[in-house]
Amino acid sequence: MPRTDFDIDLGSSAEVLPDDDIIVRKRFDLEEWCIDLIATQRPLAGDLRILITTLHISVELGRIHDYAEGIAKISIVMGDEPPLKSLADIPRMAEKATDMLRCSLDALVNRDVVSAAAVCNDDDEVDALYDQVCRELLTYMMADPGAIRRATYLLWIAHDLERIADRATNIAECVTYMVTGKLSGANRETVTSGIVTHYPTRTD
Repeated sequence: MPRTDFDIDLGSSAEVLPDDDIIVRKRFDLEEWCIDLIATQRPLAGDLRILITTLHISVELGRIHDYAEGIAKISIVMGDEPPLKSLADIPRMAEKATDMLRCSLDALVNRDVVSAAAVCNDDDEVDALYDQVCRELLTYMMADPGAIRRATYLLWIAHDLERIADRATNIAECVTYMVTGKLSGANRETVTSGIVTHYPTRTD
């Protein structure tokens, strides 16, 4: 059952921050390994696509970590102060974004383009939740100037969750490229009755 509560766990938030150096080091090690293989082994076709995909996904995972770190820092700044209100959509965004990330990585391991396409389709749900959170929080900010600071914290958290979902979508698109070799402005696919349509990839 999806969570509908919004609890701040300062201990868990603090545990996220020291992981930054580990993530950065692992990313650079992975990228160096891929570049070395490309330079020395001169891979072709499918092997080259795997290495290119790995390079792109390492960047996406690094950015996802940045967003997670940002959420942890905001949680620490908020401290024990209660949120503006119980916002059910933020926990839903978190659950959906993490599920998308998990599914996109499973699609990578299993070379599953259908699952990758499903991840891309799920991004619309997170976008809708994000829009709802923004509208609700902006309403509180206009009604009560004293709520602006707490509402802004929640807007930042919602933004980072929305970007995590976008990055998971990018990973899914990379999987499609790795498996099919098809590369256009974007590889985001909606698979319905054999029809494939493309949408732009977000990189900010």
